[in-house]
Amino acid sequence: MGNENKINWYPGHMARAKRLLGDQLSRVDVIIELCDARLPFSSRNPDLIKMGRNKQRILLLGKADLADPAETAKWVNHFKSEGLLACAAIDTRQKAKTVLQLIDKAAQQAVERAADRGIRKTVRAMVVGVPNVGKSTLTNRLHGAPIAKVGDMPGVTRANQWVKITPYLELMDSPGLLWPRLDDPLAARRLAYIAAIRDEVLDTDALAIQLLEDMCEAAPAALNDRFKIKDPSLRGVELLDAVCKGRGFLMKGGVCDYDRACAVVLDEFRGGKLGRITLEKYHPRAERSEAGRDIPAGPETPETADSTEENDPEE
Repeated sequence: MGNENKINWYPGHMARAKRLLGDQLSRVDVIIELCDARLPFSSRNPDLIKMGRNKQRILLLGKADLADPAETAKWVNHFKSEGLLACAAIDTRQKAKTVLQLIDKAAQQAVERAADRGIRKTVRAMVVGVPNVGKSTLTNRLHGAPIAKVGDMPGVTRANQWVKITPYLELMDSPGLLWPRLDDPLAARRLAYIAAIRDEVLDTDALAIQLLEDMCEAAPAALNDRFKIKDPSLRGVELLDAVCKGRGFLMKGGVCDYDRACAVVLDEFRGGKLGRITLEKYHPRAERSEAGRDIPAGPETPETADSTEENDPEE
């Protein structure tokens, strides 16, 4: 594709939520950060990383059931090597137990200090991350019943809410937060793939083509299986033409139904119907401090800018 317009989507409620989240940090013992296992770097908000640097932290690779398990395992090991408590997050009871064990481990010192003073401490953990990575789903799973509102789009959770998980564990489900300026077009584009940015502010036709192009590099077999695309060198409209022909998205006279094709491509990727795909594959050259915004080495992977410029647009 040619030059890309920058995606800049930072609604007023996110600016307010960031301030409220900052106000709550002093009450928190543990921060649980969720990223998307398909995009382990692009789906990490550098502002949230900085805000929680002095807290005990857990990193969960959410929606791991949609990602390549071998790649997820590599990323988990990488984040562990950086000193983080990390694991894949899949919506199962067993994984819920694993997360609770990680919270216990992260809060151990605070609990022991309180016990030395004769106090049975209630641990408070905050769940953070970009929109649509599964924060409310995690909260509901740990609670054991639906309590946090869930939706497959950004902006469903609009305010901080405390949820009692056990008599001595409280969890705060926070709104998804992006950073004010998405200066790296590749990272912004990939966030749009997973619906972390509302489709209404995007050119979804161009986005679908870009996703197909990324998948030609990352998962050509999936495109062949689902859309009968046998030539991974196709690009642009020719690639969309192949999708229409492969799936029969044709109107009268054999005209390609691009609107339907684009909608299906985005929907099926987001829903995991294209298979378990990781777009950001782990590579040893990507091993950098998490203070940076480097993303995995590859043919079209530029350095990522880390911007923390504040911006509070009107809703």
